[in-house]
Amino acid sequence: MQSELRQNRIKKLEEIKALNIDPYPAYAERTNTCQEIINDFDKFKDQKNIIVGRIFLFRPFGKATFAQIGDETGRIQVYFKEENLKKNYDLVRKLDIGDFIQATGTLFLTKTKEKTVQVSNVKLLTKSILPLPEKFHGLKNEEERYRKRYLDLISNKKTFDLFKKRTQFVNSIRSFMQESGFMEVETPTLEHIPGGADATPFVTHHNALDIDLYLRISLELHLKRLIVGGYEKIFEIGKVFRNEGISPQHLQEFTMMEYYWAYATWKDLIGFTENFYTKIINDTFGTLKIKYKDQILDFTTPWKQYDYIELIKDKTGIDLNKANTFEKLIEEIRAKKIEVENVIGYGRLVDNLYKKTVRPSLIQPCFLINQPVAISPLAKKNENNQNTTQRLQVLIAGSELGNGFSELNDPLDQRQRFEQQAKLRKEGDTEAQMMDEDFVEALEYGMPPTAGFGVGIDRLLAILTNSENIRDVIFFPLMRPEKNNLEAKSKPSKYSEVEEVKSMDSVIDRKTAWELLKQNVKTENLIKHCLASEAIMKALAKKLNKPEQAWGITGLVHDLDFDYTKEKPEKHALMTADILNEYEVPEDMIDAIKSHNYENTGITKKTDLDFALSASEQLSGLIVSATLVLPDKKLQSLKPESVLKKMKEKSFARNISREDIQDVEKLGINLDEFVALAIKSMQEINNDLGL
Repeated sequence: MQSELRQNRIKKLEEIKALNIDPYPAYAERTNTCQEIINDFDKFKDQKNIIVGRIFLFRPFGKATFAQIGDETGRIQVYFKEENLKKNYDLVRKLDIGDFIQATGTLFLTKTKEKTVQVSNVKLLTKSILPLPEKFHGLKNEEERYRKRYLDLISNKKTFDLFKKRTQFVNSIRSFMQESGFMEVETPTLEHIPGGADATPFVTHHNALDIDLYLRISLELHLKRLIVGGYEKIFEIGKVFRNEGISPQHLQEFTMMEYYWAYATWKDLIGFTENFYTKIINDTFGTLKIKYKDQILDFTTPWKQYDYIELIKDKTGIDLNKANTFEKLIEEIRAKKIEVENVIGYGRLVDNLYKKTVRPSLIQPCFLINQPVAISPLAKKNENNQNTTQRLQVLIAGSELGNGFSELNDPLDQRQRFEQQAKLRKEGDTEAQMMDEDFVEALEYGMPPTAGFGVGIDRLLAILTNSENIRDVIFFPLMRPEKNNLEAKSKPSKYSEVEEVKSMDSVIDRKTAWELLKQNVKTENLIKHCLASEAIMKALAKKLNKPEQAWGITGLVHDLDFDYTKEKPEKHALMTADILNEYEVPEDMIDAIKSHNYENTGITKKTDLDFALSASEQLSGLIVSATLVLPDKKLQSLKPESVLKKMKEKSFARNISREDIQDVEKLGINLDEFVALAIKSMQEINNDLGL
């Protein structure tokens, strides 16, 4: 239908050109905005007015046409009459909703008292080729709203106004900081070592220098270098990037504001932060009482302060002063039957306990203080308790919406904490911070006592505007490319054409792949895991009409380096890529293998092959685990519903990425069908699996 409408508009475009009219002129005139005319109608009533805008309504009645056009300020009715426009009316007949025009005329009131422009001359400014969505009733599909934000802005005044509010909000932040004596600065987006937060970074490559770099995960460490350099009050508003999951409150690319204040402490931040929030909220929304879901958030100061350790003790009965090691804490957690994620290290365990039991209950604006050192690698220790830090967190509606502390400026202490974080990374904690020698060296030159604070602007604004999703307050949130977009068409996957499939199959055959597996993998269970992944991948390929051998081999060799990289998870998949590159394996296959360890490689999943591999290899492990808890421990006895049930049990599936498995639905296969297909494919090779 859209194609037919598009062709009709293209036909009109050619007819307009035949009238010797340029449908895309460079110049336009305007004497007044639409809203100015509406507001001061009597003032402009007796003069010629020129307005511009997009056509939103268009109602032809033979030799007369009523339309509504709008600019950024508002909309107004216009009236075209053939006897007034003469030959110019031929152009009016070829106009459509969505076109931009320039209308010249005088003002009058219709019989229904509607303010209207009687047009004496019309000029086409832009001919639209595609119709606005659903005859301009707006976009209903949420994903389309994010993907085609420009259409959402056109059709939804609430969205349009929300983003004007966002600009007002950010301007208020900037004004408050500048009026408080802070200087705005800019620091690098590309970094040698990412730091300042617990997050997995994105990796990129600098061609000219031939080095890998990271996109920053925080603004912190470079801003502190500027404090070392002599500035005393600085702030930055900028994008940061964290290669983590998407949720209604998380995106990989978001906007932060961070400030650093020399000769101040975390106690100075308390009052300053309260003033900061109340000022920008009142400036933007005109009130300190904000509706969020079924709550009224009251930002009236002073805010309550809660001690981190005491609050956990009140909520769980666990005293972190006593449960001060991983072993002691996990024993307490299990004794109280609290479910937490499977994590590495004491600090991460504490953080998960807090997020599970405490954070959701903190609804009204408040401060959380005295956090343990284990979860605060960049904060000063409290003088009266060396196990806690001089830190504050802002909690609103069960979410962290601000984080600050007295900055650690002891270079020896900082080095020790970085080393502890580096150890956690080696043990598999991809969010632990890296050793930053340059930053430690900067501290060795001396940084004065300093307090710092940061807040995620997008998440805060989403709550203040009662938005369902953080993506609602971001113009163009990152979305997965549509399969039929132009870029996808111009760069087809190596697996999309029969000729290329044959080419791939001739590069590495199954025999060669098996020999590589036997040469590099010595652990019997890992070999079985690779065989199971191969079987599931082949079954998926058959279902999706993809090349079975190519997909199967990808599953078979995806863990070639696992025995080598047990102690170096950041190298996992990268060594496999090096091995396979010697056989000139296509990049699609290499990227799929890298992406199944995306937390460490930074290679995100993009293609069908990527999603299929990560889903298949994760599900194969879950199927084996589900089999081993059966009374007879036989794979042939396993039912799909048993696997689906076990998948929902966090404690049982703690080492399995359920998100990766569920990603198979992006291939057009539902989860039930995928599990059944996977079990059947593994049962068919059970002689090799021995289950």
